[in-house]
Amino acid sequence: MAIVSSDGFAHVRLTVTDIARSKDFYTQVFGWPIAADQSDRVNEPGVRESPEQIYGGTIFSTPSGALLGLRPVAAVGDTFDSDRTGLDHVSFMVASRADLDSARDALDALGAPHGEVNELTDFGLAILSFSDPDGMHLELTAKL
Repeated sequence: MAIVSSDGFAHVRLTVTDIARSKDFYTQVFGWPIAADQSDRVNEPGVRESPEQIYGGTIFSTPSGALLGLRPVAAVGDTFDSDRTGLDHVSFMVASRADLDSARDALDALGAPHGEVNELTDFGLAILSFSDPDGMHLELTAKL
């Protein structure tokens, strides 16, 4: 028997080096509405240390109701490393395999690093891996 009964993720928060750059990137890629935003106050004293002021970050509301937050407390020049303890990547579901091709082309236009669309037929999925401005590994997933 499980210790906790949960319906899934409520939110994920990513640590970023430049909130304006990351907010712009995630807005362009996903276009989700902003649920909360303190990024205009990020350089005010105490804001980066304040959970009540969401650390000077931004929170997006996803279509599923889960939240995606950006927390601007990483040191300038710091980069993501999926080979260290912690997060490997975050994957977002899309409606179709064709959406992966469209996203690949749009990521090209944006200049965002990405891989090719890979079909994982044994799992019934296709994926497209890409990276955010801090090198965070992201992925789009579609059912085949």
